[in-house]
Amino acid sequence: MSELHFDLLKRLSEIGGIPGREERVRELVEAEVKDLVDELRTDALGNLITVKRGSAPDGERKRIMLSSHMDEIGFIVKYIDDKGFVRVQNAGGFDTKNLYARNVIVWARGGDLPGILNPGGRPVHIASPDERKKIPEIKDLVVDLGLPADEVKKRVRIGDPVTLVQEFREVGDLLCGKDMDDRASVFVQIEVLRALQGVNHPHDVVAVFSTQEEVGLRGATVAAYSVEPDIGVALDVTLAVDTPGVPAEEATTRLSDGVAIKVYDTSMISTRWLVDEFIELAEQSGIRYQLEILMGGGTDGGAIQRSRGGVPTVTLSLPTRYIHSVVEAVHKADVRAEIDLLVAYLSR
Repeated sequence: MSELHFDLLKRLSEIGGIPGREERVRELVEAEVKDLVDELRTDALGNLITVKRGSAPDGERKRIMLSSHMDEIGFIVKYIDDKGFVRVQNAGGFDTKNLYARNVIVWARGGDLPGILNPGGRPVHIASPDERKKIPEIKDLVVDLGLPADEVKKRVRIGDPVTLVQEFREVGDLLCGKDMDDRASVFVQIEVLRALQGVNHPHDVVAVFSTQEEVGLRGATVAAYSVEPDIGVALDVTLAVDTPGVPAEEATTRLSDGVAIKVYDTSMISTRWLVDEFIELAEQSGIRYQLEILMGGGTDGGAIQRSRGGVPTVTLSLPTRYIHSVVEAVHKADVRAEIDLLVAYLSR
């Protein structure tokens, strides 16, 4: 296979798109895939649904639905006080200890506004010992836009998105930035469509770039209902807890050990015969893989599996360090392994 387009992953990582406001991501993805697929549409929830038709005769072709979500965890404007400071509501789950002194963008009328997100209260120089130890709650966070209150209230509305800002970097063999969850999987899905050009694949590949996963698998739920897939393959990230301070048995997955084939999470139990098919194919093809049991969290696979009368479904995961922070990190070798395994599966 050709060299991967990590410049695309950089653009996907750095662009903003909270649940329900994925339009900037969708525009970027659509521009990348429009020449790689036979059909393309956007549904009422903003899912981008693409179809690459297979070569098998009518009546023999199955529909294999891939799904990776475009949304990222972020915030919406909740309140603007008399000094012009903005309070926020989270859209998706944060570990708030990762939210000190962050650069953000408020999607305001007339254009984006740069802001500073920080907890209110005393700075460390004058804080009490107890205040220094406190982990902030979402209600403690404020956005400083550096503008007079009347200007803020003129340009910012309740419900405006607030997205974090972080530069994408390559750190050794790691690809690091915000929104590897799940833009790394969006990237994988695009690269799979690219790799399938000129490759015979018997079944229709319905690649869905879904919305609102971080707030309850909402986009994939309606997409799976309309697509009516025969097989579902969700693409997402999973915990790589292979850093100091955590026992080996709690690692979930480890970076560079290969693509993770999910067995269980709190949204789904992967269909066992599909798990076995992917294991067998990985071993036959010499593709590194690991098995995943995730004790907290779910993926689009849970929505696909429970659609209509039920769909045989498996999730392929990218092991990721520092999930739900702005320095989420995946390993280049695991990205390659996931692309190789998917292409091998789809072209069988």
